Amino acid sequence: MNHRIACVIKNMESMGLTQLLVSDPMSIRYLTGVYVEPFERLYAFLIRTDGEHTFFLNHLFSVAETGYNEVRFSDMDDQIALLAAHIQKGKLGIDKTFTARFLIPLMERTGITPILASQAVDDCRAIKDDEEQELMREASRINDRVITQAFNAAKAGMTEKELADFIDKTFLAEGASGPSFPTIVSVGANAADPHHEPDDTTIKDGECVLIDMGCVYKGYCSDMTRTFVIGQPADPEFTKVHDLVRQANEKAEAIIRPGIPLSTIDAAARDFLAENGYEKEFNHRLGHFIGQTDHEQGDVSATNENLTVPGMVFSIEPGVYLPGRFGVRIEDLVIVTEDGCEILNHVEKKLQTI
Repeated sequence: MNHRIACVIKNMESMGLTQLLVSDPMSIRYLTGVYVEPFERLYAFLIRTDGEHTFFLNHLFSVAETGYNEVRFSDMDDQIALLAAHIQKGKLGIDKTFTARFLIPLMERTGITPILASQAVDDCRAIKDDEEQELMREASRINDRVITQAFNAAKAGMTEKELADFIDKTFLAEGASGPSFPTIVSVGANAADPHHEPDDTTIKDGECVLIDMGCVYKGYCSDMTRTFVIGQPADPEFTKVHDLVRQANEKAEAIIRPGIPLSTIDAAARDFLAENGYEKEFNHRLGHFIGQTDHEQGDVSATNENLTVPGMVFSIEPGVYLPGRFGVRIEDLVIVTEDGCEILNHVEKKLQTI
């Protein structure tokens, strides 16, 4: 049994479950190495504590022999009956992506009691093994190289869309398979919207440019944000805010080590910004977990009391947003190590003027 499935079974046993139906394609890839994009079709991997694990695969999926029990079917087959034949009565763990159009008929035919058990897989995915950590390091190395090229390409008169397109194309040239989320380029007042979508706004001398970007390398994601200025800042408050956001980022990273509540890390940045007059202007959580997708289960927020564990990978991204004026966000990814943390991004965080 591979160590990832063993981890899930241990979590299942602590939840009183003997069977778990996993439907999230990313979780199935994590557990088995098999990846399918099923779209509307049934696709699942049944994990049982007795070791009788089973794949449910449509003939349309181009999947070679998996090494597990397999049930293959066509669009015309009674797929729920095939699934039900392998499900034991009683409690069945399901994950958060298993849709009602499959679950409800399965309940009607079997009388199972569904238990939301995504945590059994998510808690394992949250702790990256050595192979995953190295893939994420390389994804961040690519991110560092590409944002450096974006700094060099940025100039007055270029639109947000043009700079975002440049970043996406450069990801491919540097060996990534593409962006891990839609690249954010925000100029001036647009940067006060944390999730602004690039448009035809042009870069102007004296205005800030916020770039939030990430790529995918061999199935694993990176994510980073830097905020810089073309020329000298036109708004006299910008330099002060940028320095405070940078310090908030560094203060949070400085305390990361195993065994501390994730909420404590959030507080290190949030309290610092509040003490300096920008409490309301920092209006989102400090960070999110990341791995095969850019946002995985888990966050660094004021309400998350879970303790840090070596192998966790998450973002540290404080921000200050002044509507109608500008916004600043500075983001790194970190890996929790045995005695601290490893920061995956190495691009300068102090204010850069281009």
